[in-house]
Amino acid sequence: MSKNIAKEVLRIERDALTVLMKRIDSDFEKVVSAICKIKGRVVVTGIGKPGFIAQKISATLSSTGTPSLYLHPAEALHGDLGRVTRDDLIVALSNSGETEEIVKLLPIVKKIGAKLVALTGNVHSTLGKFADYSIDVSVKREACSLGLAPTTSTTAMLAMGDALAIALLEKKGFKEKDFAFFHPGGILGKRLILKVADIMRKGNANPIVKENTPVKKVLLAITKARAGSASVVNARGRLVGIFTDGDLRRHVERMPDLIQRKVKDVMTKNPTAIKKDRLAAEAFDILRSKKIDELPVVDDNRRPIGLLDVQDLLKAGLV
Repeated sequence: MSKNIAKEVLRIERDALTVLMKRIDSDFEKVVSAICKIKGRVVVTGIGKPGFIAQKISATLSSTGTPSLYLHPAEALHGDLGRVTRDDLIVALSNSGETEEIVKLLPIVKKIGAKLVALTGNVHSTLGKFADYSIDVSVKREACSLGLAPTTSTTAMLAMGDALAIALLEKKGFKEKDFAFFHPGGILGKRLILKVADIMRKGNANPIVKENTPVKKVLLAITKARAGSASVVNARGRLVGIFTDGDLRRHVERMPDLIQRKVKDVMTKNPTAIKKDRLAAEAFDILRSKKIDELPVVDDNRRPIGLLDVQDLLKAGLV
């Protein structure tokens, strides 16, 4: 029974969005153009369930390159309208278009001089008529069996808000690097911003040994650096191998004299390496695809300048 109800709710909301798609016309384009022209911010307002949708729309706009803030209409009537300037554009959400707190704001908004966009289920309402631009988000019915709880109507508002945000994103040429700039604390931002150079081990934490060094000294160097491997270089200082915990385990049983051997005899030759200016996310993809734990960082002449361990990526929050 519950599954059937859930499917019916989703069907009703899906059908409403299908109808909504057909309403995307020149009025929608005018709203996008108007927002692109403003010098200020997009102020999104609504109360009740539409108020929560307004907050989400404002957050989506802000994170995709359109400065925005949410304004509670009741608080606006008690001083918060001071946040609004004539350079702003207000997007007001009201299914009926007659929400008391929203309607009371309208004449004051006009005096301020800010442009007004209505996202409403009734474009002929007070809000719809007062607005400079109206977007019709009316729905045939709510998904609630009582026809009372805002469900389909708020879904329509949310979807139209997303459509506006993404249309603006495309029109402004908003790119991945811009998105990352506004999301520095999340995994998405880190994947798009964090470079290998930002988290690689260097100096004393990056053990580098010559290819003729005995394994015993290599192990001491690794232990001293608290690393999981050492980069091995030739006489010209170029990376020719890497000696890891895995190499030690592979050779220790069949080579009783392992610690006296030269590291070049037991190292992994011609290891995969990465440049310091590459994204840390790329380094993680290499480690994962090749099933390795350490990645030497080299310069243009393949001289090791750093070391990246999978633990470094974990600490950076990329995994």
